[in-house]
Amino acid sequence: MEKRQLGRSDLYVSPLTFGGNVFGWTADEKTSFELLDGFIAAGFNFIDTADVYSAWAPGNKGGESETIIGRWLKSRGNRDKVIIATKVGWDFGDGRKGLAPAYIRRAVEDSLNRLQTDHIDLYQSHVDDENVPREEVLQTYAELIKEGKVRWIGASNIKAERLASALEISAKNGLPRYESLQPQYNLYDRAGFETALEKVCTENDLGVIGYYALASGFLSGKYRTESDLSQSARGGGVKKYLDARGMRILDALDRTAAETGSTPATVALAWLIQRPSVTAPIVSATSTDQLQSLVKAPELTLSAEAVQRLNEASAL
Repeated sequence: MEKRQLGRSDLYVSPLTFGGNVFGWTADEKTSFELLDGFIAAGFNFIDTADVYSAWAPGNKGGESETIIGRWLKSRGNRDKVIIATKVGWDFGDGRKGLAPAYIRRAVEDSLNRLQTDHIDLYQSHVDDENVPREEVLQTYAELIKEGKVRWIGASNIKAERLASALEISAKNGLPRYESLQPQYNLYDRAGFETALEKVCTENDLGVIGYYALASGFLSGKYRTESDLSQSARGGGVKKYLDARGMRILDALDRTAAETGSTPATVALAWLIQRPSVTAPIVSATSTDQLQSLVKAPELTLSAEAVQRLNEASAL
């Protein structure tokens, strides 16, 4: 499988990223191991998680996803064959949040321990923190890189002007720069990325690893009426997509899937993979059957006509 360079880093990643937000939530440890095994066996190498995953699940406190990935890495002995990305900064509660240098240092040690590794390939600012000077954040990352605990850094949930400014600060001060952006981006949610962030990324050679690539499962076609929302724990986040535009998008996905002998989910991911600005969209699965539909996306080349149909259906 052809790998893609992430930004200007030396990380070459598969065209899909497995999102670890489901580990310890809708996928227990056994299922998580099966999913990770299947993903790697299919030729992929990029796994994304965050320290806070999955604190929102009843009985969880955060760190569950990293812990499961760490146990999997140890049991498989394959750390050198996978690229691990995690994040810092999301609110855990009890004041554990943000990008203050002391907090980043505490958080990175916790992540390394849970992941059972001595380094993180891509360490990302999960949210922008306007209360901490960016020079201090980037300097802290520089120290962690020098210490060998982090290889490269990325950003997520940040405004275009703040991202551009951070890149300027890095260049001016000789500090490491964000090599990637993790925005919300899919066939339905286009405006947030395409309006301004996409331009910053393409002009600065940033890798893009968008989350919610299937709009919380909506683009798989499994949710078409409000009565469908009870099918899974994520159904509640899908109701907003059940509008006229959403139905147009599903119709275009259905038609393209029928023409190509694939599934709506495969088509939606293929559309993302073929976007010039996108490096490796993030996908999640909770069963090996779901996974099989997703991993076929890089093999599907959409025709110009199919791309146009999807673009028109999803136009704002």
